[in-house]
Amino acid sequence: MYDIAIIGAGPAGLTAALYALRADKSVIVLEKGAFGGQITFSPKLENYPGTGTLSGNEFAEKLVEQVLEQGADIEPETVLSIEKKDDIFNVVTEDGEYEAKSVIIATGARHRMLGLEDEEKFVGNGISFCAVCDGAFYRDREVAVIGGGNSALQEALLLSTLCKKVTVIQNLAFFTGEERLVRDLEKKENVETVLSTVVTKFEGEDELSSIEIRNTETNETKTLSVDGVFVAIGLIPQNEPFAAHIKLDSYGYAESSEDCTTVTEGIFVAGDCRQKKIRQVATAIGDGAVAALAACNYIDEKF
Repeated sequence: MYDIAIIGAGPAGLTAALYALRADKSVIVLEKGAFGGQITFSPKLENYPGTGTLSGNEFAEKLVEQVLEQGADIEPETVLSIEKKDDIFNVVTEDGEYEAKSVIIATGARHRMLGLEDEEKFVGNGISFCAVCDGAFYRDREVAVIGGGNSALQEALLLSTLCKKVTVIQNLAFFTGEERLVRDLEKKENVETVLSTVVTKFEGEDELSSIEIRNTETNETKTLSVDGVFVAIGLIPQNEPFAAHIKLDSYGYAESSEDCTTVTEGIFVAGDCRQKKIRQVATAIGDGAVAALAACNYIDEKF
């Protein structure tokens, strides 16, 4: 029996574990993928206060080490469901079951990818998902943005202030983002928009050097030399196994206020898996602290 079971070992989940452990609570952290979450794919992390410059993987390793030193149990397991009986939660995984007095869901959201060959190979080596995080690494260089919604257009606008050239590639014949953002892009002399076009191949040795694109109307293909690509075709929250216990919005994100509570007493959410406007390491860590303290208060009052 654990005090708190945390599902997800990204910055939000690990921070929640750290705060809970320091409050003298027993903690199990369950993670189906890489310990550290999406930040492990970032080649450099420079916008988290007090850390200077380090890779996302280095940051994640330090956080995991800190949590282990505090006494957390961390298991590489995929959680299938949560069951609640008599105020105790049973967390069911592919390999077993864990009992806990409270649960923090910090499963994050993974970036939607194109599904092309070698795509994962170039993540962190030319393929990025966040202009705020990685845009500065491509200053005065040429990049492409894949997508045509608000996120893609906002990424392109930010990159246009840093990069020599930005090519926005949209598979439809029109952008789905706000007209205001489209007009702002049209004013940028270093931004080129390519519509009705899909990316069909990523090319390069150790780092991305070019992409192959195909016009869906003419079927014409060509190679575009780029220093980097920002994929902005959406996020996929990892909340489906818990839909019976937390309320999800139309995009699959957990509905929660800033106190990280959910519709089920004793279950809390933290990080990118919940409704929020800004998804950064700093906001995920803030959520982790809030969710952990809320869970600790719940346990102290309930048990």
